[in-house]
Amino acid sequence: MTIAPSPSSPLPVVVIGAGPIGLAAAANLAQRGIDAVVLEAGDHAGAAISAWGHVSLFSSWKYNIDPSGRALLEKTDWVSPDAETLPTGAELVRDYLIPLAATAELAPLIRYNSRVIGMSRQSIDSTKTVGRERRPLLVRIDSPNGVYDILASAIIDASGTWGHNNPIGASGLPATGETDSASWLAGPLPDVLGTDRARFAGKHTLVIGMGHSAANTLLALAELRDTEPGTQITWAIRGRSARRLYGGGSADELPGRGALGTRLKAAVESGAISLLTDFTVTELTPQPDGRLTVTSRNPDGEQSVTVDALAAATGFRPDLAILRELHLSLDPVLEAPVTLAPLIDPNVHSCGTVEPHGASVLAHPEKNVYIVGMKSYGRAPTFLMATGYEQVRSVVAAIAGDVASAGRVNLMLPETGVCCSTTSGGC
Repeated sequence: MTIAPSPSSPLPVVVIGAGPIGLAAAANLAQRGIDAVVLEAGDHAGAAISAWGHVSLFSSWKYNIDPSGRALLEKTDWVSPDAETLPTGAELVRDYLIPLAATAELAPLIRYNSRVIGMSRQSIDSTKTVGRERRPLLVRIDSPNGVYDILASAIIDASGTWGHNNPIGASGLPATGETDSASWLAGPLPDVLGTDRARFAGKHTLVIGMGHSAANTLLALAELRDTEPGTQITWAIRGRSARRLYGGGSADELPGRGALGTRLKAAVESGAISLLTDFTVTELTPQPDGRLTVTSRNPDGEQSVTVDALAAATGFRPDLAILRELHLSLDPVLEAPVTLAPLIDPNVHSCGTVEPHGASVLAHPEKNVYIVGMKSYGRAPTFLMATGYEQVRSVVAAIAGDVASAGRVNLMLPETGVCCSTTSGGC
């Protein structure tokens, strides 16, 4: 079934995702009087963030509230959180996203429990090139009431990357035995001190990863170790140094991020966390005693560790399958828009800075299709919400035909304090 407006009504802009960036897009559309539909796979705004609600962000509230969203909220009885406080994921949802989604301007636009399963052009597939722009865009949705299509004038995909984990295997493919080891895998951000405590207390946990998700899990495990005898923590990274994650310390303009690295470094140096370097996972082997042996093999030799649980914070990758019938221009390395990729390439950049960019950088050959937010970064790991807010402000201006505003992008991101320019970790 296809739901489309009457011939006299304009087609809406379809926004995919009711997280921070999707709601910011909707707020910008509402301010410009552009019809929109927001599709959210979960049952409330920010549903994906609720999965890691126990984690504190390292950016304070002043970086996490979109200006257009704030403008809508300030027309209600909403009370703005303290600008310098670091919210948890749960607080971000409770104190910002759910109130924003409930505003009079946005509430009628959002359809919950509506998962997008495909996008295309009406009545033609990707092999048809002539006259594509004359056909409406089509979005297919799986909902509790069945599968249906809606037609759109533009698509803003802010669906993020949560739930699409990179495999543990070092080659970008699952390690041998990874599929059969699911019962040992704790996910990228387990609630170590809360609902998942029993899984880690008095046990040996291996954490794999070189990002802030790994750091959060490691520090939670270190805190658990202080009160639960027998708790062991091993941290494995593919590189030869952890200095990049330790970061800029007190020189970081995001104090929460700087403190995260400083605390992690101290925990490793104290012996609370055992660090394995040059660890490239090739095999996971369940043992008769119910534990799991994780093996690394590379030209320098073989390492292995046997543990009770494995938290793989190996990052995420975008779900491009739902975009398969559209004409995209993506970098083959990062799976990000081809013009954006050089600005965020982790092989060159390891700090959180990024040049201001908007609609022109995010555009694809398929007219009026934009991938924004974390998903626009493809497989690159560093993203701040402020980046996404400026992306969608520019994108909505472009959709509205406001060329001047779309091209005028301004983005002030906090410096990391230490910015590395090589893959070796030297700064």
